[in-house]
Amino acid sequence: MGKATLLWVDLEMTGLDPEVDKILEVAAIATDWDLNEVAEMTAVVKVDEDLMKERMVGEFWDKNDGSRQGLMAQNADGKSAAEVEKVLLKWVEKNFVKGEKVILAGNSIHQDRKFIDNEWPKLAKKLHYRMLDVSAWKLVFEGQMGKKFLKREEHRALDDIKGSIEELKWYLSFIRSEK
Repeated sequence: MGKATLLWVDLEMTGLDPEVDKILEVAAIATDWDLNEVAEMTAVVKVDEDLMKERMVGEFWDKNDGSRQGLMAQNADGKSAAEVEKVLLKWVEKNFVKGEKVILAGNSIHQDRKFIDNEWPKLAKKLHYRMLDVSAWKLVFEGQMGKKFLKREEHRALDDIKGSIEELKWYLSFIRSEK
């Protein structure tokens, strides 16, 4: 199979503030423009347990306690953020055209990008300034067309990114059926 064109990423973090919170888990799927998978990878980032206990509280985490428990349980097996960035960089080099900026894709990917910029600056330098954000499609289809994609809400990186790819395929099916 050829090189990928889209870097689908989902991060699970201790919270949503990139200045305070930390990345816990990353899933990445490389696809072509037809959304065919070229490669997949996941990694766990080891985070200070006290930070996790302090930041992973509140309504969201109470509703998603299974995710919280899973993320906390795997933390001991994680690698440092710098080590995970090295793994990601090697993976990107293997699956994307060398020297070309990589297009980041996902749901509300601008939020993940803030964390990438903050914690993985070498990876950030490889990314294109444009991003493919599935949540923009969601807004148009729900607001303009009254159509809603029912996505499972696992709040684990790999399941979430696979769901984002499924969601974009669903939106594109409407466009393709219009031809």
